[in-house]
Amino acid sequence: MDQPLPRPDGLQVRPIRALTYRRHDPSHLARVSSPAYDLVTAAGRERLAGEDPHNIVRLILPHVEANEREDGGRAARDRHPAETAAATLDRWLDEGVLVRDPVPALWRYEMAPPGRAATTGWLGAVALPPRGSAAVLPHEDTYAPAVEGRRALLAATRTDLEPIVLAHDTDAAVAALTQAAAVGPPTLEVADPDGVRHRLWRVTDAAVLDALTAAFASTAAVIADGHHRFAAATEHQRSGAAHAGAVLALVTPMGPGGLHLRAIHRVVPDLTMDTALTSAAAGFTVRELTPPDGDTDAFLRSWPAGPGPATFLVTDGQRVAELSAPTGAVRDAVPAEAPEAWRGLDVVLAHHGLFGRLWGRSDDPASVLVAHDVDEALRSARERAGVAVLLHSPSPADVAAVARAGARMPRKSTLFVPKPRTGLVLRPHDG
Repeated sequence: MDQPLPRPDGLQVRPIRALTYRRHDPSHLARVSSPAYDLVTAAGRERLAGEDPHNIVRLILPHVEANEREDGGRAARDRHPAETAAATLDRWLDEGVLVRDPVPALWRYEMAPPGRAATTGWLGAVALPPRGSAAVLPHEDTYAPAVEGRRALLAATRTDLEPIVLAHDTDAAVAALTQAAAVGPPTLEVADPDGVRHRLWRVTDAAVLDALTAAFASTAAVIADGHHRFAAATEHQRSGAAHAGAVLALVTPMGPGGLHLRAIHRVVPDLTMDTALTSAAAGFTVRELTPPDGDTDAFLRSWPAGPGPATFLVTDGQRVAELSAPTGAVRDAVPAEAPEAWRGLDVVLAHHGLFGRLWGRSDDPASVLVAHDVDEALRSARERAGVAVLLHSPSPADVAAVARAGARMPRKSTLFVPKPRTGLVLRPHDG
């Protein structure tokens, strides 16, 4: 196979000597793995921690456990959560719960959701590009306190505890190498609660690794998931920490064999339906809808959350209204100097025109909550005496266009699926 020519701003992907759980049986991996940290609720964190004393959630969402408070006294109470995670990680290493690979490898990672084609990519260390490089482009804004929390965790543990996800330019050489690498039984295999089957092959063959490194160097990528973790890794590098400069990433293709894109919805707490619709009427055509058979939840679950026009559904869990035909009052709230690829997005019109201008809500996690599916949006709206706003998702082309224009979508605008399972492969920073 001819080696592709590297790009000056191409991806730099390198093998890692990973940390994995010593026990590889699927039932154990199911008990000790978790979703990414930002998908775990407080109740979910406690449930996962209760499933196994070595569940990875104790590292990615650390806090001082009750027995530590009792036995450790004031020192444990005053410990920063990141220091708790580092101490837990050190203990697991000493006890042999986690073990280090003897040689560097890239990991072929296949995720197969029920009834859908599998998504396949590679886990490895991706070099943090220099300022101005187009090798890795973000497309969403980040929230500074969340970035600092992830940075503190990196500094304390000196380990990437979970991967970010990148969508790279389609490349025939990468695709061919990916297909050829599925040889023999997987090294790790587990099914998650959503029925997605995760299978990973540890690949150590030097010729294959060299070919993959060269092939990836001819591509660039957009961050699909993990903007806060990427920003934290960048801040960690700027701090001058030893062995900084790379981030654990699952690198998947943009297009066939890659990820699917779903909407992330919004919830505005402490806002009545009457107030929401009265204010929205200053910038939208408002039409109340009657769900068939009075089943509001089922009606909302059928909402076409894929790419579509600037039309939103607003609900308090009982009443439903459609907001369409945004007027100048909405569109003028969007910064005119922003690139066209950004200004026309539904999520931008919602944040700037609806939430900011018409409802007077600032864009922070206390004023506008995010929900990763309709059920979560409805539950949150009811619990918080507010309204849920169901959005269309952008298309992958929209995401790429925004990133390449140097713009950023509002935080939590995209939900690429399926998600890698946290806890299967960790990357120590010293190699």
